[in-house]
Amino acid sequence: MYQRFPGDNAPSSEPIPANIPQSVLRAVRVMYIGLAASLLGIVVDLTTLSSTRSQILSRNPTYTATQLNNAEHAEIGLFIAGGLIGAALWLWMAQKCRAGKSWARITSTVFFGIDTVSQIVSLRVESGAATRFYGLLIWLIGLVAIILLWQRSSSDYFRAPRY
Repeated sequence: MYQRFPGDNAPSSEPIPANIPQSVLRAVRVMYIGLAASLLGIVVDLTTLSSTRSQILSRNPTYTATQLNNAEHAEIGLFIAGGLIGAALWLWMAQKCRAGKSWARITSTVFFGIDTVSQIVSLRVESGAATRFYGLLIWLIGLVAIILLWQRSSSDYFRAPRY
């Protein structure tokens, strides 16, 4: 990209965010913690494989050894994919919220709502204590981020025009 000519008043192609309020900066930091927690959550999920295998077997007692292994491998794939997708969403929302994109604050809130429903549904599903605790921890991180994103100073920042 070329440097602007001195005295050129044309807007640059990259918007420069206004002074970012502390509430948004804190929310972004919390989102980065959520990103790290999502990646660490993959490890937590993988440490519960023995209980995952026994849960699959208790739900499907007629499974052969091959079917049980295939179901376990599919579960491992879902653990890893879910953690990576979650981490990518945390990163994406953190970057866009820091840039002052109002749609990102709304999208973050929708993702938090989806996670809330997921946590409620997971109460009915048999899972290990570590996995359930970790899911609650990530939900709490999301709650803190959403509270920070919807404070008055944050709202003023997201409403400010971008050039």
